[in-house]
Amino acid sequence: MTNAFQKLAVPGVQLLRPYLPGKPVAELERELGITNSIKLASNENPLGPSKKAVAAAQGILNKINIYPDGGSHELRHLLASRHGVSADCITIGNGSNDILELVARAFLAPCYSAVFSEFSFAVYPIVVQAVGAEARIAAALPADHQVMPYGHDLDAIIKQLEPNTRVVFVANPNNPTGTWLDKDRLEQFLAKVPDDVIVVLDEAYYEYMPDDLKPDSDALLKRFANLLVTRTFSKIYGLAGLRVGYSISHPDVADILNRVRQPFNVNLVAQVAAVAALDDDAHLQQSIAMNNAGLMQLSTGFKKLDLETIPSIANFISVHLGREAAPVYEGLLREGIIVRPVANYNLPQHLRITVGTDEQNTRVLTALEKIL
Repeated sequence: MTNAFQKLAVPGVQLLRPYLPGKPVAELERELGITNSIKLASNENPLGPSKKAVAAAQGILNKINIYPDGGSHELRHLLASRHGVSADCITIGNGSNDILELVARAFLAPCYSAVFSEFSFAVYPIVVQAVGAEARIAAALPADHQVMPYGHDLDAIIKQLEPNTRVVFVANPNNPTGTWLDKDRLEQFLAKVPDDVIVVLDEAYYEYMPDDLKPDSDALLKRFANLLVTRTFSKIYGLAGLRVGYSISHPDVADILNRVRQPFNVNLVAQVAAVAALDDDAHLQQSIAMNNAGLMQLSTGFKKLDLETIPSIANFISVHLGREAAPVYEGLLREGIIVRPVANYNLPQHLRITVGTDEQNTRVLTALEKIL
C-alpha cells in the first residue's frame, strides 16, 4: 500500500529527498550513551538568544491561548523602518525557509525553471522540485580559484537563464561554503537578469559579514524591482527554535507572496521575541565579536593540522580533510561532537563546522587531531 500512496503524490514530490537537519544532542547521547555533547552542525549562535528576547517571550506566554497577529504588524513595521521601505514591502515568514517556499509556490510550476549555483543551500532544489519546476544548476568557481574557491560563478548563472526561468536563488554569504560575492559584481549581475525573473538574494548570514564586504541591499532593492532579499532571526539573533524570518521586496512581489502565505505562519512568541531582539544591539555586537574570534581560532587550528578550508565570512567554516569525511564525522560523534557532513552538496571530503565558543572550538580541534 505504501507504494500506492507514493504514486498518488505529484511527480516532483515522488522523487524528493527531504531536508535532513543536524543530529540533535539528545539523540546522539541516547544512541551512544554519552554526556556533555556539543552541537556545531546547524550554524546556531553559541552565545544564545538576547536576554531581552527571552524576557519578551516569557512575558507573552500567558497569552498563547489567542492566535498571533496574522500580519505580524509590529515586527513588519519595525523592519520596514529599519530598511527604509514601506511595510507592504515586508513579508514575515516561519523562518526564511518559509519565504523560499512561498517564492516557489507563487512563481514556479512544471513549465518554469529556477537557477542556482552548485554548492548552494539544499532547500533551493527541494522547493523547486516540490512544485515540479526545472532546477538548472550553474557550475561554481573551481576549487583552485585564486580569489573565491567554490564560490558562485555569476556569469555561469546568467548562462543558465532560459526564457522559462522565473526565479534565481543566490546566497550571500553562501551555505555550506561561507563564500561571498563582490559588491560590484553582484550589482552587475542584477543588471543582467531580465526584469521578469525574480532574484532571491538569501542573506541569512548577512550580519556576520564585515562592513566593507556587505552589499547595500536596501539600495539595490530600490534599483531592481525584481530583487527579493531574505533575512532570518535564526542565526545571529539566536532565535532558531522560534522560526522567524522575513523578506524585503517590491510591494507587488510581497502582495503575491502574501496570497500563498498561511494566515498565522509566525507564532505569537516568535513575533515578540524578534521585536525585542532587534532592540538589543549589544547582543548583536557581542555575537559578531565572538564569531570573528572563533573563526580565526578554527582557521588557525585547521592550518596547524595541515587542513585546507574554504574561505568563509559566515558563522561556520568548511574544512577539507583530504579523505572521505564520513568516518571522521563518525569519529567526532563518538567524541560527543556533532558537525555537518556535506556529501549531499557533492563535497564528500568536507565537514562544515559551526563556530562555537572558545572552549567548543578547542574541543573540536583537539578531537580532530586525535581522530586524524
